[in-house]
Amino acid sequence: MNQLSIKLFLRLAISFGFLSAVADRFGIWGKEVSAWGNWDSFLNYTQLINPWIPDALIPTVGIIATAAEIVFAVFLLIGFKTELFAKMSGFLLLIFALAMTFSTGIKGAFDYSVFTASAAAFALSLMKGNKQL
Repeated sequence: MNQLSIKLFLRLAISFGFLSAVADRFGIWGKEVSAWGNWDSFLNYTQLINPWIPDALIPTVGIIATAAEIVFAVFLLIGFKTELFAKMSGFLLLIFALAMTFSTGIKGAFDYSVFTASAAAFALSLMKGNKQL
């Protein structure tokens, strides 16, 4: 594999990971494969991993995280400002991994490969090149 195909693979993997999580929040995945299955369950999990955030702000945090995942996914898919959106994706995933770690333990972050996804996004942000796929 060359750098261009690896860059495309990283863009697609990160984008589809974000879009799959968003689809789950809106009940698009069936219950048998779903982590949350609906918006309320997602917000409950958001509160669980962010216990220091007041309950009244959890819906706002959920909306911001969901909007960021949609925007980052779309821009990575189309290759718009890839380095910037890959870096922002890396930070978003790192914040998620750290929130999981500090609230429920490191096992969940490892089991769901959140640190790995964050590292992949940061790696993508460093891949320069004039050619875009």
